[in-house]
Amino acid sequence: MIDPQEFVQFLQANAVEFFTGVPDSLLKDLCGCLEQLPRAEQHIIAANEGGAIALAIGYHLATGNVPVVYLQNSGLGNIINPLLSLADREVYAIPMLIVIGWRGEPGVHDEPQHKKQGRVMLPMLDAMEIPYTIVGPEVDRPEEILTDALKNVRDTGGPYVLVIKKGTFKSLSVTRAENPEFQLSREEAIRAVIDILEEGDVVVSTTGMASREVYEYRHTKGAGHQRDFLTVGGMGHASQIALGIALQRPERTVYCLDGDGALLMHMGALSINGSLKPDNFRHILLNNGAHDSVGGQPTVGLSINIQVMARAAGYDYTALAQNKEELHLALSGLRQSVGPGLLEINVHRGARKDLGRPTTTPAQNKNVFMKFLS
Repeated sequence: MIDPQEFVQFLQANAVEFFTGVPDSLLKDLCGCLEQLPRAEQHIIAANEGGAIALAIGYHLATGNVPVVYLQNSGLGNIINPLLSLADREVYAIPMLIVIGWRGEPGVHDEPQHKKQGRVMLPMLDAMEIPYTIVGPEVDRPEEILTDALKNVRDTGGPYVLVIKKGTFKSLSVTRAENPEFQLSREEAIRAVIDILEEGDVVVSTTGMASREVYEYRHTKGAGHQRDFLTVGGMGHASQIALGIALQRPERTVYCLDGDGALLMHMGALSINGSLKPDNFRHILLNNGAHDSVGGQPTVGLSINIQVMARAAGYDYTALAQNKEELHLALSGLRQSVGPGLLEINVHRGARKDLGRPTTTPAQNKNVFMKFLS
């Protein structure tokens, strides 16, 4: 296994001093190491993976140096356009090292949403003609691999990928600055939302812990799962899925349970939601300022005013709740509002250690959900 600190230190010793990307559970220890870098401009957690490629391009244009971009392979689709139309050797020839966590590696147990992505990732890299090296837990020292990778990017002037298998990086203890200690947990907020729903209301829940918590609470209540669409992949797209349903089923009230990292990833969705003004669209943002499902790395969710953004985008109702009393009042206001509404709920980080996972397949979820809608 590779010590993530040795990995970063070797890169820094070889004039690689800029890191950007979107956190991944397989890379959480590497991400934790990068969070400790002394200057903010050395490491930027991007809103999405394509944005990280763009940041890396800008860094290289300004300095001539090699940047590092990191991501989970689920974000590979987000980087294809800037990678092939800008960074490629046949366009601007931007040298960059890309570190990709290999979720869904064939033969390694993973969740359904990762299996296809994991199986086709290497053929995708081959089709894009991007060279790569697979790195696994049998590797103890990163020097040789990184030396070869950096030589390639500097000699050829283009991207090079390190595909990181599960368990490649050693565990690292990370000390993070604490967010404000909000009263509510995400799970408590989700339960409060579900408890106020009417029989015909539907829920579209975002990627990660939120969908697991929705599924488990429905199971606990014995309520079935037909009212919920669990967006187990496609981070950042839950609100547009919810919008698509709301526009076609105006008799249903559609609640989108979103996360701050997911909303930031494709924030342009706010303008589409607000401009179309569906009366039955309710957007609930569970904001803990962190990528909670992949290691707790920070987002800028608590540093910006999302309610102001939503109102500017055309939302007719916005509110903020930071405790149970405020949540109760805000949910009542959201239910009675006309036009698209957004409720931001500040919650603290973390989830129960014994939180379960859906026992039904995505296809089963889709089928019962569509039957309920019809």
